[in-house]
Amino acid sequence: MPQANTPKHTAEQVRSELRTGGSVQRAAGVQWFFKEEIQSHGWRTAALRKAAVLTRRRILRENSLAFLMHVADELFQGGILEEKVFAVFLLEKMTEQLGSQEFRVFENWLSRVSTWADHDGLVHYLLGPMLLSHPKRSQRVFVWAKNKNRWHRRHVRPGP
Repeated sequence: MPQANTPKHTAEQVRSELRTGGSVQRAAGVQWFFKEEIQSHGWRTAALRKAAVLTRRRILRENSLAFLMHVADELFQGGILEEKVFAVFLLEKMTEQLGSQEFRVFENWLSRVSTWADHDGLVHYLLGPMLLSHPKRSQRVFVWAKNKNRWHRRHVRPGP
């Protein structure tokens, strides 16, 4: 078991809350939305976002933004849908406080994406706003476009 008051321990606490707070019936029904096989705890998005915002507030009262980033990074490593979405929700609307180091972390998350939900949350709430706030970062999109991993390329394709 990780030591108390470490990002790893905090992420384990979040994972435990996610396991117990979802709906088994909803988890079974979530698969209908995905081509890929997914693992879900059956959370509704609004409830998940609310839990993430409350967790973010608690973490920032007790620790630093860097600690919060580490917790999110731990959660985005998992294979459970809600863990990755929770990680994104922990950091959404905070991108103005994040810099190049965090941008590189989010770039690395692209290789951990396994579903469109992981991808879209990461791109729409974290990478996209960070690209807009520092247009020089948009050069990275050309690198992603050449990547063999489809999730790297997904957000650089033209729309419908």
